[in-house]
Amino acid sequence: MDKTLFVGLDVHKASISVSVAEDGRNGPVRFLGAIPNTPADIAKLAKRLVKEGRLEFCYEAGCCGYVIHRQLEELGHACAVVAPSRIPRKPGDRVKTDRRDSQKLAILHRSGDLTAVWVPDETHEAIRDLARARIDASIQLMRARQGCSANFRYQRNETLLSITRFMRRELHSRFRAPFCF
Repeated sequence: MDKTLFVGLDVHKASISVSVAEDGRNGPVRFLGAIPNTPADIAKLAKRLVKEGRLEFCYEAGCCGYVIHRQLEELGHACAVVAPSRIPRKPGDRVKTDRRDSQKLAILHRSGDLTAVWVPDETHEAIRDLARARIDASIQLMRARQGCSANFRYQRNETLLSITRFMRRELHSRFRAPFCF
């Protein structure tokens, strides 16, 4: 069983479209269908396909993160997460379906034309999430400040155009809560 199967996954939040390209330049490409995006179904798919040969998975990096990559690596299969911007596309190829995307990923993975991205471990991913949450909080704070300033401008109070100590005291006295302006 030296045969290698190149499995292309088109991953979405609820489902995964699966295609398999067999080893060799002219090996057949099969669309296996869509499966639910759950760890149990992914493990069942891998268990079913491993009977045919060695498995090499690939899928596009996206909103679903790297959970599938970690699961497939734990099961002992190679998995590449590829950058969507680095996937070769023909100029007139505009039709995008789950079936075509998974088949194209399988074929390109077999030919070695895909560029894999670095997959962070769980600690790095948690730090990224924390940094993004901090940026989101600072943007919300900036919008709140701008909203307060706009409200004071609307009320024609020209002395309070920016957030000042007086404004902090005023907001604190009205709402009885500390403000972090």
